[in-house]
Amino acid sequence: MNNNRLNGLFERLKQESRPALVTFVTAGDPNPETGYQIFSSLADAGADIIELGMPFSDPMADGPAIQLANIRALSNGMTLRKTLDQVAAFRESNSHTPIILMVYYNPIYHFGVKAFLDRATEAGVDGLIIVDLPSEEDDELCHPARAQGIDWIRLTTPTTHDKRLAIVLKNASGFVYYVSIAGVTGTASAQKSDVEAALERIRKQTDLPLAVGFGIRTAEQVKETGSFADAVVVGSAIIDIIRQCDETQVDSAETVKQVSDFVKELASGCVPR
Repeated sequence: MNNNRLNGLFERLKQESRPALVTFVTAGDPNPETGYQIFSSLADAGADIIELGMPFSDPMADGPAIQLANIRALSNGMTLRKTLDQVAAFRESNSHTPIILMVYYNPIYHFGVKAFLDRATEAGVDGLIIVDLPSEEDDELCHPARAQGIDWIRLTTPTTHDKRLAIVLKNASGFVYYVSIAGVTGTASAQKSDVEAALERIRKQTDLPLAVGFGIRTAEQVKETGSFADAVVVGSAIIDIIRQCDETQVDSAETVKQVSDFVKELASGCVPR
């Protein structure tokens, strides 16, 4: 089953006593061809898990950087089907790196839940983050995904109180993603002490690995967060490099190199505790 990749990774990293680096990019950003080259280079650069965003016209959980990435990708013809095709192409040369698809529900609804899950499974998707489907709607996609071996990654936030947390975690699998700030992506960074306290509280209710994201932009921040989290997520800082390369009309090869060099730097922060 797909989730063997995630489970196996976290078991291995537990033995190594180091956190996982999770890198986020938007599929098809800045265009489908360059976007695929970036996506397919991340594992070799040091990403342990790849979170791939499916472009959507109304990405309400994302800040300006990722909103613009969505616009660039959609303007250049990226679709949900093409995103899944790129995952399948990636799997032809990489069978071990977990891929988490971050998708808003509207495109899946229009694609068809069963058709989407069948294609996602075939392509090699390991997990889903669906930010606009609350726990009360688990019958809609969560339960069918879990039944098909695709992990359901839950988001928790600083405002998720203990009673709500139990509901959120009930059907979670793979890992839990702690959003370290109350806001959208790429806008601020949280205090280490606040995040540590939040993870301690979450660990009382789940044995799943805990990932921390939002506001992490440097190798030093990766190292600091990774000293107490099971995984560290970096997204907007990578997207900013892609945007800068696109605006200055840097060619694909140089764009991929700049992203890869940055991810290698971030990976240097994932040291044993």
